[in-house]
Amino acid sequence: FIEIIFMETLIQIDTSLLLFLNKTISNFLFDWFMPLITNQWIWAFPILIVLLGMLIFGNKKARIASVILILSVSSSDLICARIIKPSVKRLRPSYSLTKVCRENARLLVKKGGKYGFPSNHAANITSAMAVLIFFYRRFKYIFISLAVIVSFSRIYVGVHYPLDVIAGASIGILLALSWITLWIIISNRATKKGKYYLSID
Repeated sequence: FIEIIFMETLIQIDTSLLLFLNKTISNFLFDWFMPLITNQWIWAFPILIVLLGMLIFGNKKARIASVILILSVSSSDLICARIIKPSVKRLRPSYSLTKVCRENARLLVKKGGKYGFPSNHAANITSAMAVLIFFYRRFKYIFISLAVIVSFSRIYVGVHYPLDVIAGASIGILLALSWITLWIIISNRATKKGKYYLSID
C-alpha cells in the first residue's frame, strides 16, 4: 500500500514537473531552439565526422576515446531501446497525458515511439559526454552543458517525462563509467607488461 502511494505521488510530481518545464516556462526562443537541438540528425552527423577524424587522424588518446565513446553510446542505446523500454512500458507524455490530467503537454515535435522510459537521447548524449569528460577534462563544462541541454530538450518538446530523462542520463553515465573502468583495467595490465602507457590531461 505504501509503495502504491509512493509511486502515485512520484508520478504526480513527475507530471507536474513536466508541465512546468514544457508549458509554464515556455517562450519563443526555446520553442525555436529546443526542437532543433533535440533532433538527433542535426548533431549526430557532426559527431560522426568528429569521431571518424579522431579514429583516422587522432593520436592514441583520441583513438581510444572514440572507441570507448562508440561502445558506450551503442550499449546505452541498445539497453534502453531494446531491453528497458519494452520491459517497463511507460507511455510517453504525448500518448499518456490525456489520461492522467486535463491539460495536455505541448508537443513541438513528432510523438516518437510509444514508450519513453528511459530516454535514449538522454542516455546516449550523457554517455558520450561522460567519456569525453574523462579524456578531455579541460572541456568538461562544454560537455556537461551539451548533455544538459539535449536532455532538457526532450522534456521541453513534450516527448519525455523528467524521470525518463533522469533515468536515461543515469544509465548513460553508468555505462560510460563501466567501459572506462574496463579500459583502465586493460590499460593497467598492459602497462605492467610494458606495452604502452597513456596519460590523461
